[in-house]
Amino acid sequence: MKTSLIDLLTAHRGLRLRGLGLAAALLSSTLFVPSISAAESASASQTLEANLGDPTLTSGVPGDGPLTLSQVEKWLSDPDNHKTLDVKLPRGLDAAAANIFIPDDNPMTRAKIELGRQLYFDPRLSSDNTISCASCHAPDQGWGANTQFGIGVAGQTGNRNSPVSFNRILSKAQFHDGRAGSLEEQAVGPIANPIEMGNTHEVCVQTLAKIPAYKAQFEAIFDSGVNIDNVGKALATFERAIVTGPAPYDYYAPLANFEKAFADDLEFIDEDPELAARYKELKDAAAANPMSESAIRGMELTFGKANCTACHAGANFTDEQYHNIGVGMQGDEPDLGRFVVTQDDKDRGAFKTPTMRNVADSGPYMHDGSQKTLEEVIDWYDKGGHANPWLSDKMKVLNLSVSEKADLVAFMVEGLTSEFPVIETGRLPE
Repeated sequence: MKTSLIDLLTAHRGLRLRGLGLAAALLSSTLFVPSISAAESASASQTLEANLGDPTLTSGVPGDGPLTLSQVEKWLSDPDNHKTLDVKLPRGLDAAAANIFIPDDNPMTRAKIELGRQLYFDPRLSSDNTISCASCHAPDQGWGANTQFGIGVAGQTGNRNSPVSFNRILSKAQFHDGRAGSLEEQAVGPIANPIEMGNTHEVCVQTLAKIPAYKAQFEAIFDSGVNIDNVGKALATFERAIVTGPAPYDYYAPLANFEKAFADDLEFIDEDPELAARYKELKDAAAANPMSESAIRGMELTFGKANCTACHAGANFTDEQYHNIGVGMQGDEPDLGRFVVTQDDKDRGAFKTPTMRNVADSGPYMHDGSQKTLEEVIDWYDKGGHANPWLSDKMKVLNLSVSEKADLVAFMVEGLTSEFPVIETGRLPE
């Protein structure tokens, strides 16, 4: 059995440690005991452990070219593809495992992830067969869209930037204003939106039911077959499988916390071989996933002077809450965001905090796509946003120097950028 850090701390050999307060600080960022997931309610014989980010979850049904009915039927015949998955998050993100939201009536399975993958990339969900979910939430554009607003059927646009569709397993409410109570609800909204997919739920279901490979999958996965609720369940399941991998920050932070906790004792660390081995392990991991000195300074600013973590908190660098930071509030008729949903005055102009993970890939920024670069974003926060009666009390003038601004950008670009799972985008039912 692997010795935990708490064991090492309590059984140290002569190191001048400072008590379990140090252990708590260290363990908070280096060790994690997963909470019970929804999948664990199933019997052990019907549950499989799965690591999110595993390419086999999202690489599609084996084969080449359009999916045939016979290929789908062979895939569906494997009972393991229908077992509930007990999912584990990648390193770093796993510290947010208590925030995983998987509805009890929509457990994750490999078959359901694969069906959702097909639907996500299929433009036949739209009225004119031109727009898919991936049109506005594209893997090669940071799972968002590199345009100010998403572009729907007939080139129509709305007034909000496309939010990213990764790490959504950690969030219940969806959209910039949180108007959808779940991914399942969010997933079917764009289908019937006249400026997005421009379809109706009824026509969408009719289209899918006429495609043999889709019909077979829906009937094998859901008792009720093809209907719009099950379309939403499949899409949501696929999106829950899209997570960011470990970033350089996830290797540097445990090392930094270790060195801070044992600052007075590092010169004696070789007196305990197990603790010394752990230290070497942390150093080697950080060296293999480096951040520049500028990025390290930016990390310190993120948690300190720049006050980023007042909202971009936790392992996913978002509190999943709604804040008015002044964006767009200078207009005559500003977008009131969360207020439209709640009708609560405190929510006027408030929008959900996005994740900072992989943020370098997902510009332009803000709910209205008004800021094209990370440098513009930093400048906005530096000046304290745009004053208005509902401005968040977390918004402060920061007085950052030019070099501090550069360091913050370096941290976002270097420290928080990681790999996404391998995704098959083109293999759809014929």
